[in-house]
Amino acid sequence: MVVRIVIGLSATALAFAVAGRRLWRISKLVRSGAPAPDRVQDLASRAEAELVEVGGQRKLLRWTVPGVAHAFTFWGFTVLLFTIIEAYGDLFSKTFAIWGFGHNPVLGFLEDFFICAVLVALCVFSVIRIRNAPKRLDRRSRFYGSHTDAAWVTLLLIAMVMVTLLIYRAAQTNTGDFPYTWWAFASHLVGKALHPLGSGVNSVLETVFVILNVCVIVGFLVFVSYSKHLHIFAAPLNVAMSRRPRALGALDKTPDMDMENVTEDTVFGAGLIEHFTWKQMLDFVTCTECGRCQAVCPAWNTGKPLSPKLVIMGLRDNMFSQASRLLARDPEKAEPTETLVPNTIEPDVLWSCVTCGACVEECPVDIEHVDAIVDMRRYEVLMESRFPSEAGLMLRNIENQGDPWGLGQAKRTDWIAALDFEVPVVQDTIPDDVEYLYWVGCAGALDERARKAVQATARMLHRAGVTFAILGQRESCTGDPARRLGNEYLYQEQAKLNVETLKSAGARKIVATCPHCFNRIKNEYPRLGGDFEVIHHAQLLEHLVSTGRLSPGDGYEGTVTYHDPCYLGRHNRVFDQPRSVLDAIPGARQIEMRRCRERSFCCGAGGARMWMEETIGKRINMERTDEALSTGADVVSTACPYCMIMLDDAVRANSKEDEVRVLDLSQLVEESLSPAAAERSGSQPA
Repeated sequence: MVVRIVIGLSATALAFAVAGRRLWRISKLVRSGAPAPDRVQDLASRAEAELVEVGGQRKLLRWTVPGVAHAFTFWGFTVLLFTIIEAYGDLFSKTFAIWGFGHNPVLGFLEDFFICAVLVALCVFSVIRIRNAPKRLDRRSRFYGSHTDAAWVTLLLIAMVMVTLLIYRAAQTNTGDFPYTWWAFASHLVGKALHPLGSGVNSVLETVFVILNVCVIVGFLVFVSYSKHLHIFAAPLNVAMSRRPRALGALDKTPDMDMENVTEDTVFGAGLIEHFTWKQMLDFVTCTECGRCQAVCPAWNTGKPLSPKLVIMGLRDNMFSQASRLLARDPEKAEPTETLVPNTIEPDVLWSCVTCGACVEECPVDIEHVDAIVDMRRYEVLMESRFPSEAGLMLRNIENQGDPWGLGQAKRTDWIAALDFEVPVVQDTIPDDVEYLYWVGCAGALDERARKAVQATARMLHRAGVTFAILGQRESCTGDPARRLGNEYLYQEQAKLNVETLKSAGARKIVATCPHCFNRIKNEYPRLGGDFEVIHHAQLLEHLVSTGRLSPGDGYEGTVTYHDPCYLGRHNRVFDQPRSVLDAIPGARQIEMRRCRERSFCCGAGGARMWMEETIGKRINMERTDEALSTGADVVSTACPYCMIMLDDAVRANSKEDEVRVLDLSQLVEESLSPAAAERSGSQPA
């Protein structure tokens, strides 16, 4: 008995010392990051996130087989905490039973059930890893670039925990020390196999394997603290501290760009690891290297060098390599080193991101990849003046002309000339009898293809009796491409200008056609004093259809596949309304693409990529359009002018413009009403 106690407690003390030192150092590293005060507010929603994301394993269960296996492993370890208590109790008394639970057969059954469930899950994980084994140059595996050797060690250690646990419990069934009845089926079954060895041998097995069980458990603790599987401890904390309800929509930080508050020590964005917040540093150590973000990234899937997983892993490695400097008490030893870009993150990696949010949506531990990438872009643009040359023209156009194309404010009302009714242009304030201010957006006002969608939307609103007005030449770029590129200063200047314009016009309710404008005004302008009720035209169309104010006709007959714009769908959860509108068109038969709704594949225009050349790998819009064309649909419908332009370009590049049309939701509704309406909307094949 004394030997059991000495070995068990000595191993525990040593493991706790080694692991504790490591965990304390990591916690100091994380806490060395910049403040993130908003991450400790709204405790109720954070508690809910723990229950749903961690306890319910919501995101992991989307990947059915590995998700179920992981869920059983997680729940298994949660239930098997009781067996750890029992193992330590058995060091002191062979007949130990947990007070209050003691010999409860239900607990015995649950313990044995999850021992078996975890062992089955380990077999599933092994098969998955063998099937997805990343060959040296095989980008198709989501484990490409991950530390897979550590994963095999983890599987082995978990298996050893389960096996040693099962054997010592089985031996106890033969020595009379086991506290549970036959409900603990696995222990009794293995105990039957050990029974012929006799009580003496089983007594020795019980002692040896309870010591081994304790040693493997504490050894696993040490291994986890020094490996990527640190997420076992970090993930619950990271989920609790993540943005609610999700890290999409608005960017996390809105820096103070008031030049009166800027000093020579002011840093915009993240050029060194310490410029990230402590929450972002927690992201870095939480990464499980599962590759789910990599598997859905449109840049990675089209041959670009950007992998969200590898970005986070690179930042984590940088943080650990800079640990001595970050934790140095002597300021002279903590002088800045080389910047993150290009030394840790290659420029082509940084500028390949389309900020679509697919990585954030998929991450099972709520890592916020997009915010980290935009922070590094801010540093490159504002501190180093380094960014793709072709983006410079777009920024100058926004600054000088108020739109990315540089066409000027005078052309913003040209689109209304094609309408057969008057559209009020707000000169002073919005009249009381006008229900909505229609925010047309740069693309809708200035691009020929996007104009047709705006004109169709205006006609549908007019037909439904919705009164609306436009700002005309007073409207200016919301600053979306500037902000996603990293030029926070230009974004805020544009945003402040627009907020002032909207306030002076007395805007109450705003309807926007562009999801980027919609997202900006709805989610980001409030931080700069602009609180407005904002709705997207797809939402308004659905409301008009569902209330009977707008009734689609039978003028359209064919198949439609709907492309979810990233900033309407994934970022703002508008999935059902566009599909409801299509369902209301009697002759429209919907066909979903393989990647749709939350997992929709980007068109390639986001993150200011609309104005940058795509010279690496396959064009993202071609990849998405190939998927749309594979459905055999007659029409590819969407609800975003950027998406419409990108998809239409790709359809033409495939020489399919005579077979497949790219139409906005409004155009398709209008086409359903009558052939004449279809002709006016410009919906006929090119």
